[in-house]
Amino acid sequence: MAEQSNSKFEPLESSIENFIETSRQIGIMVSEFKPGCQDVLNTKLNSMIENMREIEKQKPVLSDIEVPPEIFQYIDQGRNPQLYTKDCLQKVISKNEEINSKTNAYKTFKDILEEELMKELPQTMQKHNQFKTQQYKSTK
Repeated sequence: MAEQSNSKFEPLESSIENFIETSRQIGIMVSEFKPGCQDVLNTKLNSMIENMREIEKQKPVLSDIEVPPEIFQYIDQGRNPQLYTKDCLQKVISKNEEINSKTNAYKTFKDILEEELMKELPQTMQKHNQFKTQQYKSTK
């Protein structure tokens, strides 16, 4: 499955690599421009346009892929988009720890409340415990 998924991206990766290389070459040619190089520059510009067409042709093959908008924010901020997954995982772990802490606090509160109610209202708590036992047995 992973191999099939990777082959889906190979033509796009190749087209993007060609586009980047052509852009780099055009940048060098423009920064050191000499009038006799106009034909070569035109050829490179046409090659760049063809690279863009090749990238555009990949659109239907990749239309089912969704990219979270936050990844683009990472790129805009100059951050590595590969860190997005790591950051999301850290947020989930942090939230999980927070929820576990709250759950433990509620369990402790419940235990203390039951103890105090047993001291203050022993008959009512016995009935409550009997009811809980019956409910537990009926759910099995």
